[in-house]
Amino acid sequence: MPANESAPSAKKKGRRARLIVLVLVLALFAGLGYGAYWSVDTVRASFPRTTGSLKVPGLTGTVDVKRDAHGIPQLYADNDDDLFRAQGFVHAQDRFWEMDVRRHMTSGRLSEMFGPGQVETDAFLRTMGWRQVAQAEYDTKLSPETKKYLQAYADGVNAYLKGKSGKSLSVEHAALKLTEGYRPEPWSPVDSVAWLKAMAWDLRGNMQSEIDRALMANGLTQAQIDELYPPYPFDRNKPVVEGGKVDGGKYLPQGATGNAATTTGNTTGNAATTGNTTTGSQTSVPQASTAPANGLAGNATAQGATVGLRTQLTALAKTLDQVPAILGPNGSGIGSNSWVVSGKYTTTGKPLLANDPHLSPQLPSVWYQMGLHCRTVSAQCQYDVSGFTFSGMPGVVIGHNADIAWGMTNLGADVTDLYLQQVRPEGYVYDNKVLPFTTREEVIKVAGGTEKKITVRTTNNGPLLSDRSDELAAVGSRAPVAPSAPDRGDGYAVSLRWTALDPGKSMDAVFKINRAKDFASFRAAAADFEVPSQNLIYADNKGPSGNIGYQAPGRIPVRGAGDGRMPAPGWDSKYAWKGGRDGATGYIPQNEMPYDLNPARGYIVTANQAVAEGGTGAGKYPHLLTTDWGYGARSQRINDLIEAKIKDSGKISTDDMRTMQMDNSSEIAALLTPMLAKIPVSDPDVRSAQKLLEGWNYTQEPDSAAAAYFNAVWRNVLKLAFGDKMPKELRVEGSCVNVRDDSSGPVDDLAEMVRECGTRGPDSAQPDGGDRWFEVVRRLVKDEKSAWWQSPAVRLDKATTTRDELFARAMKDARWELTAKLGKDQSTWSWGRLHQLNLKNQTMGTEGPGALRRLLNRGPWNLGGGEATVNATGWNASSGYEVTWVPSMRMVVNLNDLDKSRWINLTGASGHTYNSHYTDQTTMWAKGELLEWPFGKEAVDKATVDTLVLKPADAS
Repeated sequence: MPANESAPSAKKKGRRARLIVLVLVLALFAGLGYGAYWSVDTVRASFPRTTGSLKVPGLTGTVDVKRDAHGIPQLYADNDDDLFRAQGFVHAQDRFWEMDVRRHMTSGRLSEMFGPGQVETDAFLRTMGWRQVAQAEYDTKLSPETKKYLQAYADGVNAYLKGKSGKSLSVEHAALKLTEGYRPEPWSPVDSVAWLKAMAWDLRGNMQSEIDRALMANGLTQAQIDELYPPYPFDRNKPVVEGGKVDGGKYLPQGATGNAATTTGNTTGNAATTGNTTTGSQTSVPQASTAPANGLAGNATAQGATVGLRTQLTALAKTLDQVPAILGPNGSGIGSNSWVVSGKYTTTGKPLLANDPHLSPQLPSVWYQMGLHCRTVSAQCQYDVSGFTFSGMPGVVIGHNADIAWGMTNLGADVTDLYLQQVRPEGYVYDNKVLPFTTREEVIKVAGGTEKKITVRTTNNGPLLSDRSDELAAVGSRAPVAPSAPDRGDGYAVSLRWTALDPGKSMDAVFKINRAKDFASFRAAAADFEVPSQNLIYADNKGPSGNIGYQAPGRIPVRGAGDGRMPAPGWDSKYAWKGGRDGATGYIPQNEMPYDLNPARGYIVTANQAVAEGGTGAGKYPHLLTTDWGYGARSQRINDLIEAKIKDSGKISTDDMRTMQMDNSSEIAALLTPMLAKIPVSDPDVRSAQKLLEGWNYTQEPDSAAAAYFNAVWRNVLKLAFGDKMPKELRVEGSCVNVRDDSSGPVDDLAEMVRECGTRGPDSAQPDGGDRWFEVVRRLVKDEKSAWWQSPAVRLDKATTTRDELFARAMKDARWELTAKLGKDQSTWSWGRLHQLNLKNQTMGTEGPGALRRLLNRGPWNLGGGEATVNATGWNASSGYEVTWVPSMRMVVNLNDLDKSRWINLTGASGHTYNSHYTDQTTMWAKGELLEWPFGKEAVDKATVDTLVLKPADAS
């Protein structure tokens, strides 16, 4: 595929110019003879103190910070306030640059750090109002106890910041201070709350799919689009829960047993059920009387009528690509694995719980390992918990306490809807009336530039995202809508309805989960975990073999008409979410959300597959959670591995759980390789490559030549069969094909040709090769003459008309692609050489000049695994083989002996370049190794190599 030759965006130009200035300043220092000073003193100046003692204002007693050989801290205090104040202090010691950038992003203030190139991004984030919603949560929703903890945490961060700036904070801050005199402002509790909005944004569900389906309508029929979004294969890939039902306003799991409580008094939302139900097929679209599907006209509409909608959605997609993704690209890859096995089937006699969230590779890792311990657990000091935290936010997000363990994966619920809005000068149309916008003014301050003022306009369906794009400003001049739609005027705008824009109590849930003692208190805590909606798995050490459980929490909207698959008509109240925007109604009641407790099979697996089979019959779930589940490739592989191990030996060990996490088996390779091996090949070089597949066991090890060749074939199959047929708005930048003058598809007659190149960014381009595409191809291979196998002639290659002809051409193209990338000698080929992990600082390490990138970035590491594999080192098949998301951490919790639990982080504890803990866990992570995870005081003391004592300011 051709390289991306498109010009950089204005945003990138602005940031790049500013980074060039930074490097010129560094060069100036070197020219003046201060280069050595910069390289040694500036780099080391921000390294944290880890021994001795420090005075911290606000502490009422001492706090011990005990770090092991990898710099992972365990904190010991005598009261909750001191514990969280110390957590803020230690987070800032290791990760303040990450925290500082993150809070500027969540508040739409990146321009204050990085200059004019970030104004567009800031304007988009201000329009959504993350910071405004976080402030409302803090003011009106969170408990006094939570607010006290947030303030203590902020006080700890500010105690660290006092008297520091520039090089005493980080190399990055030193560079900013040299160019603009930047000095960070104090941390606030709302800075911590706003982080949850960024987390929710990256895990928002099907918004990208909603846009993609609408864009596919240009050139593809509805039947073809449905083929590219097939129904979930319930007959082959198990959902999370099976056989439960909603009865009397409560969800009742199938066959729950054991000694844990099964009910919670916490409920949210409106007990009325929605009329929209899933049917086991993801392609059903409820109809409304005023418009087909979601009020948009079908493909019979003339092509010209789709131009306006294409323009607005394309512009929106580009804007989404520009918003920084803290957790990773939003699509079929972002997800996680978690599973828990009952003590009946473990070698320890108590549950084992594994978790590995799949997020974008970042340096430092998004996670920070930490233990928070009260020396004596009491009413004044309630915490004894350890696990993975987010720097910038108090508490533990994933981990265990002395009684329970928990993990998370993305539930994938559809919590966002795009609405077309008919705009008039005085407002917007709603049920044949013109309603006034709710407006607010925002001022964006710009480092090295002039401040910009924007006006945010909000409808009852949410803020107008289209106001933040020049292309979207002239929206919908010919958008396809039903005849009953209101007059277009100057066009339709686009608004966003999203659960995270309503204030909630997720921060309360973090602390409640950290304190939970049993399944009842865990479920009660989960009821407050409103956004982002996650699969929560659970284990405890109660009773003879412990208990295992699952809870699906979160705000899931109850829709009127429509099912969230396509943009909806915002002028029609039938398509509004039920219950308005007050947050008290309009959501599926928490007591009706699926859960499970001690299922008879003895284990629970969540890996972004369907939560439950939807429908109205026996054992079906009546509420619509989403129509865009992951397709279950990873989850079913984990199910199969667990069942095989139980059948083989009857028991599963901690090391078995670790081995499962590193499983590299490819489902799509198992399906296609036997077919590829049978195709007649005359070219000796291609035949030589084909032989690599003979006897291959479909595992994608880093040193496997067969895995390299198969994945290259798979990428070229996707390109020939689907990618070249996609509209340009979905194809990756630089991917060019010949299309007819009417843009109706690729052609081989040059007389009819127009050269058309893709415009989509590499992270979200299609086809991405995820397990949705596994399912698409699984269904199509049965039809050897499907139209999808037709591909036009190119140069010396003849047109293909059948499956095997296209496969043969993909095998040839893959052979020459790998020859160009890896060399002609196949003995030197390996999957790891193609599939590399490069860790990049997410600001100056991504777009800065080479010298700065070399200072901050690390890699490459050659990895195994792959897309939709348990060892989910994802890659986007449209754009290349580089690793784009990873298991961002791995853990296995042993509920029989917590000190025998194991964990690993992607990078290390430190965010300071050249610190010994910057990437000291990465090589072990790449090999699938896990570190010891001490929890009890004796085990922690044995592992401790550095102790820092934090003292009250008035201590002697």
